Amino acid sequence: MDIRTLLNGPLKIRHLVLVLAIADHGTIVSAARHLYITQPAVSRGLREVEDALGAPLFERGARGVRPTPFAEVFISHARAVVGHLQQATQHIAELADASAGSVTIGTYVAGGNLLLPKAIARLKQQRPHVSVHVHEATPDRLTNGLVAGEIDIVVGRLTPHPDVPELQQAALYHEPFEVVARHGHPVFERGETALNQLRNYPWVMPVAQTALRGELESAFARERLELPEQQVDCSSTMTLRAIVAETDFLALQPRTIGTADPLLRIVGARIKGISQTVGVTTLQDRLPSPAVVLMLRCFEQVAVEIRKTLSAS
Repeated sequence: MDIRTLLNGPLKIRHLVLVLAIADHGTIVSAARHLYITQPAVSRGLREVEDALGAPLFERGARGVRPTPFAEVFISHARAVVGHLQQATQHIAELADASAGSVTIGTYVAGGNLLLPKAIARLKQQRPHVSVHVHEATPDRLTNGLVAGEIDIVVGRLTPHPDVPELQQAALYHEPFEVVARHGHPVFERGETALNQLRNYPWVMPVAQTALRGELESAFARERLELPEQQVDCSSTMTLRAIVAETDFLALQPRTIGTADPLLRIVGARIKGISQTVGVTTLQDRLPSPAVVLMLRCFEQVAVEIRKTLSAS
């Protein structure tokens, strides 16, 4: 398809937005509600795209629509195109007002817990009028948001994404995870640090299908131990902290949290093979805005301080 075909062809930007809305919301009705347009307008737009491509994009069912293999290919490219347009709009706005701008950051549990707030504070000291938006979600949702242009930077534990080759990851520091408990926990009186002793206490566990959960399960398996009988799966940092601080539950936390939180204390049981590399993830083919460049620089500066703290502990 050459440039003249694109200029005069049937596919428009609105078609890309329509297809993405249908894919994200699962039904024509929900997509229409999200876009504040009528259901017939969405259905008509979808037919136009399918006619232009010569292939069906969604299979209709009683509970909504399901993307076809054709749609899966088209959606990935549509996200990239719409993402680039959103970034271009943001860059132009920032050029018009050099003192302002915005940056959207994605993060998740056990990642960037200390790095993120310190870096934001540093950014605000230099550019107080820059708008900062933080979204917490699972790594896969954050990756989708990054590709779609809804997120500028993902900060936290670096994990490989071989299915998204356009991602660019930069490691900032490496830290171990520690077992933490509340002050006054019985474990400190008994001096118990072996994993076979710690499993007798209740645990707040990482949620299933996360790297940290897999590493903790492997640690128990290496010592031929069953997982703790009493456990709560938790993906919320605030909820985890409240449970551990107020009960006899144990949990794994990055060392930076264990040493900085006044309500928690490190048990001193080093579990082999459980650590994380914290860093930032961006898209390698997307030109960052001035605000994003400054945010990345702040992450690097704060990371230097964290590395010094970790090496001294």
